[in-house]
Amino acid sequence: MFLKTLIVGDLAVNCYIIADENKEAAVIDPGDNSGDILQIIKENNLHLRYIINTHTHFDHIGAIAEIKKATGAEFLIHEGEMHVLKTLPSQRFIFGVDIDPPPPPDRFLNDNDKIQLGGIILKILYTPGHSPGGICIHADGMVFTGDTLFAGSIGRTDLPGGDYNTLITAIKEKLLPLGDNTIVLPGHGPKSTIKDERKYNPFLA
Repeated sequence: MFLKTLIVGDLAVNCYIIADENKEAAVIDPGDNSGDILQIIKENNLHLRYIINTHTHFDHIGAIAEIKKATGAEFLIHEGEMHVLKTLPSQRFIFGVDIDPPPPPDRFLNDNDKIQLGGIILKILYTPGHSPGGICIHADGMVFTGDTLFAGSIGRTDLPGGDYNTLITAIKEKLLPLGDNTIVLPGHGPKSTIKDERKYNPFLA
């Protein structure tokens, strides 16, 4: 498996590029730095099939338009994120940013959907709370958690569509059962494991 992490944008988003041995690839949360992302795809002769977003807050979507234009990859989100995309003008105003809006999604993802990426299966876990259409992506002993779960913390719930109790429930019902050895690859900050989050994360006590 090919797995590359890029830290992109002013808010240091973890963007992930994952591919199987036959170069079938997906990019997760391309928040910015489209040129860097496309360069890695080119250098490694990857065939980018999917752009998958765990959610659509402004810091996670800035490079989608350019990457889709360059590769033709499908843009996939949960339908609940359409409300968040509609708030993009206010996100720009609140945070003082100017980003290219993403194109319309090619299709929507639902809980327990499975995306075939060559020899890799990406399983979609619906985990709202930080954002109404938030998802995590489980594959080969790893889970890409976006802003649902961080090392030692959780996503903020004070933005429109956020809800603390919903987020905690999603983490406990969808992520903790994945098993202690599962590697947590979050949307910001260092990686962790389910074991460490179960044991040390103060929000999950």
